[in-house]
Amino acid sequence: MTIPHIILILVTGVAAGFLNTVGGGGSLLTMPMLIFLGLPAAAANGTNRVALMVQNIVAIINFRHKGFFNPKLSITLGIPAVLGSIVGAKFAISLPEHLFNKILALVMLIVLVLIITRPEKKFFKTPTGEEEKFSTLRLSMAVLVFFFVGFYGGFIQAGVGFIIIAALTLITGMSLVKINSLKVFVIGIYMLSSLLVFIINGKVNWVLGLTLAIGNAAGAYIGSNFAVAKGDKWIRIVLIVAVLLMSGKLLGLYKFTGW
Repeated sequence: MTIPHIILILVTGVAAGFLNTVGGGGSLLTMPMLIFLGLPAAAANGTNRVALMVQNIVAIINFRHKGFFNPKLSITLGIPAVLGSIVGAKFAISLPEHLFNKILALVMLIVLVLIITRPEKKFFKTPTGEEEKFSTLRLSMAVLVFFFVGFYGGFIQAGVGFIIIAALTLITGMSLVKINSLKVFVIGIYMLSSLLVFIINGKVNWVLGLTLAIGNAAGAYIGSNFAVAKGDKWIRIVLIVAVLLMSGKLLGLYKFTGW
């Protein structure tokens, strides 16, 4: 691994950690980068989770330090997410490489459309915090939804932050700050179980994963401290370019052998 590669990994990790903590979609930066560095899709998927695990631990600690942490609800939603993530991770590993690549490309393009159009601004009202009343029905819905959130996270992960924010906004009506604190905990707890599946199956590059983790951790710390909107425009442009390049490669539109 050369110095330019290390710099690329760290910078990408910081941007991804920030994006993942304040919203979602950071894996749409890191997954293309890992695959462009020559990792097979399944190995990139597993390696990316090392960084995500570290990133979410940092964010959880920081949110808890600032008083935004609901341990009971976090664990209640985390348990079904863990079960779903194990099923999803096993499914991802069992798929043939070419089929996984095509599914990943399709998912990334769908998430890209959501990033560009921002439908949540039209259809999701901003929560006030006054609606944080959890009936049995709402809690049951949340548990069911988070099993499927865990499955998707274990399978692909890219863009899961947007899904969690949308689900918690619609089901709980919590404030966005509290939603983000719940999001990083749930992702962190199911990330461990899905990561173990990838480790057992030898789908993790530890050198790249730990290097990326340093960048992700720094980005997570920044993201959990500051909700900065000024950098959103250029990050969005980078995200769009990365997703288009990655999707084209996964769909076989052009060849790219790596750096």
